[in-house]
Amino acid sequence: MQDKQDKRRSFQEAQQSFKQVNDAFFAIEKTAPNYGAELNHVKQEVNEAYQQIQSALTTASEHQREQLRQFEQDIQEIVNEVNSDSY
Repeated sequence: MQDKQDKRRSFQEAQQSFKQVNDAFFAIEKTAPNYGAELNHVKQEVNEAYQQIQSALTTASEHQREQLRQFEQDIQEIVNEVNSDSY
């Protein structure tokens, strides 16, 4: 029973980290005076989310694993956009 709860908690933490990346990314205003601080916040959230996802992958069910991989892909798209010349 504890093992199942640990798996669920680990997945939920990864899911929450993914949400925080999205929230931070979509809150950025390129013209805001604190743009650099906002961008650093996104980078920090990305690093934390990747750590949470990697941790969750070690115990995830197959269905959760698919969702975690999708989180990784979505985060990578955000990273690519932030690193692109147009951003």
